[in-house]
Amino acid sequence: MRAARLIKMVLLLQSRPAMTAAELARELEVSERTVTRDAQALSEAGVPVYADRGRAGGYRLVGGYRTRLTGLARGEAEALFLSGVPGALREMGLEDAASAARLKVSAALLPSLRDAPDSAARRFHLDAPAWFQEPETPALLPAVAGAVWEDRRVTARYRRGQDEVRRTLEPYGLVLKAGVWYLCARVADGGSFRTYRIDRFTGLDALDERFDRDPDFDLPGHWADQAERFARSILRAEVLVRLSPDGVRALPYAVDPLAAREALDGAGEPDAEGWVTVTLPVESEEVAHGQLTALGPQAEVLAPAALRERFAADAARTAALYRRPGEGG
Repeated sequence: MRAARLIKMVLLLQSRPAMTAAELARELEVSERTVTRDAQALSEAGVPVYADRGRAGGYRLVGGYRTRLTGLARGEAEALFLSGVPGALREMGLEDAASAARLKVSAALLPSLRDAPDSAARRFHLDAPAWFQEPETPALLPAVAGAVWEDRRVTARYRRGQDEVRRTLEPYGLVLKAGVWYLCARVADGGSFRTYRIDRFTGLDALDERFDRDPDFDLPGHWADQAERFARSILRAEVLVRLSPDGVRALPYAVDPLAAREALDGAGEPDAEGWVTVTLPVESEEVAHGQLTALGPQAEVLAPAALRERFAADAARTAALYRRPGEGG
């Protein structure tokens, strides 16, 4: 533990002109007294750490000292490619590896380029979870991530309805979608690829045996295919809708984007008022009612009849609500 901390201290000093004891203590998560002791230990080991005394003092390396301890370990190199998703790294238990990797890269840069990581961080940030949600990290996520990195088979238990199912899986990859973690895995012994919500796992045992990855497996492609298939599978009903030009523009924001795309692609020519009639795939009439209500007077439901009558009743109640006292019906 101390050896790793001493290496990190050297890399920090190598990547910056100088650092105060307080800054080093914060980066290393130790006390300033420990920083003083570590600096002394490095000096005794032949690393030229120089202490500037006084109020504005600190520590620096002298004589153009360059450590050779900049080689990335495998875990650090892998984590580095995920460093743009800090929340995901933290949830998978890879934050320390990514921090060490970034520090080693910074230490290897020319002095004129050492502000590049900070410059990029000030300009770009990825916020993966959806709005108005406080995502919860699945308790088993670090264990699942470890098995993914190591190509290690697992025995997983997960909820399916009221039952608990047990499967031996080959975990291929993780996907973070709108704050929810999914595992793309193949059922062991030649089974098919499936996708699991990790928050539905109730238990996970990593096995000693590893698996050989299918070199043709494409995680982004697999996820895109699964996501579109799922989105299409829940669109089991259809609604005939007449849309104004404003309704056409608003439709993709009110309903499922896949459903909106299919509906608008099949739209007929605008009528004399500029309105178009579309056949909209929907999950159910109940869901369609909630979605199309958001379009207000920019959408007219033509069929099915029961849904049209429901919108007509809504419109009558709304008109009555806004009618001033004393106005006629």
